Amino acid sequence: MTRLRLLTRPGCGLCEEMRGRVEAILDGVPHRWEEVDVDSDAELARRYGELIPILFVNGRLFAKTRLPRLAVELRLRRAAARPGS
Repeated sequence: MTRLRLLTRPGCGLCEEMRGRVEAILDGVPHRWEEVDVDSDAELARRYGELIPILFVNGRLFAKTRLPRLAVELRLRRAAARPGS
């Protein structure tokens, strides 16, 4: 099962867009989401507050602000196939 962690905040349009694209790419691949409000933790807010959305795949940073353009589907599927840390 692929673990996806999305750092977000309420009302974040880029966050909703990223989640929708990831859902489409990983259609048929078992995955589980954890959404974390970046403002719920002072350290997360300090570190990532201006960069959301932040996507981690199986514990590894995958994307900041937007999904990478080059071969995003292939890269995301490969990241999803790697075991988590």
